[in-house]
Amino acid sequence: MNIVAVAGRIRDNVGFWLKALGQEAMDLSLRTHAELRTRIVESPGTTLDDAALAALVADLRTIAGRTLPAGDLTYGIFSGQREALARAIITLVSEEASGRPIAFNALAVMQVARDGETQQVIHLGLVMVDPEARGKGLSGVLYGLTTLLLFIRDGLRPKWISNVTQVPAVAGMVCETFSDVYPSPLPQARQSFDHLQLARGIMRAHRAVFGVGDEAGFDENSFVITNAYTGGSDALKKTYDDAPKHRDDIYNGFCARELNYVRGDDLLQLGRIDLAAARRYLLREIPSGSLPALLAASAMLALQRMILPLVHWLDDKRSFGTLRPRLPSGEVAP
Repeated sequence: MNIVAVAGRIRDNVGFWLKALGQEAMDLSLRTHAELRTRIVESPGTTLDDAALAALVADLRTIAGRTLPAGDLTYGIFSGQREALARAIITLVSEEASGRPIAFNALAVMQVARDGETQQVIHLGLVMVDPEARGKGLSGVLYGLTTLLLFIRDGLRPKWISNVTQVPAVAGMVCETFSDVYPSPLPQARQSFDHLQLARGIMRAHRAVFGVGDEAGFDENSFVITNAYTGGSDALKKTYDDAPKHRDDIYNGFCARELNYVRGDDLLQLGRIDLAAARRYLLREIPSGSLPALLAASAMLALQRMILPLVHWLDDKRSFGTLRPRLPSGEVAP
């Protein structure tokens, strides 16, 4: 890669991040792969007009139609209802020349009770990739880019993420990308009380986000949702043989042991995106030998060790750890 190309990529990326940080609701487009463009649309149900919203939903249905062997999805974003799309964040990958949509991820933002407060949880949502586009390395963009954007926009404060899946490749990707993930076959995985509180809140109030019916059970020890494919996501049910496998057999064996594929079980995974997760994402998904990757990794280290604590301390409007926001009266919140 020559100096001009490197400079151009840095310029494009800087413009993208500045634009993202300056918007309340994102609607951004950037080149993430050769000949492909990625669009990120936040809350399309409230920000797009009827024609634009219909076009976006049509693109999602096109990808679903090429991905699913049979059956229709009847929940969430595929309904086309503004209410469902208002809480979604769509990441759509299309061919740059033709505009043909080839992959998407539909994240959802959930408000869940934890420790007497409302905690925002980003649900990684449904991912679909056109069979003809598989093998192009799109999973990093579909699962990681948007969550990284939200993390940066929120002042690099750790954010909880959730994921519901029976696919070993996806379960393993979540374990390797995010921090404090449970359940996971990795030896350091532990269920905390925060994990349990959030899982209970999600299963109590947000089953519709991932198409799980009221009759589905939930094991609070293993975080396995039993009989999960009865709430609109029926067409997504897979056998173990059909479910894409991870390159590391530890995740394949874990899913085979924990899930009953005949009954239709899912894992409910909870984790966090923080600076450690952001570094892992940048170093894994961006070529480590390139100048942009080195600059990004260096910036993350500097923020973690020197700048970030000062930024959090100076922001007296929001809580962070033991720091409490200042009330309008000048007093510090308890």
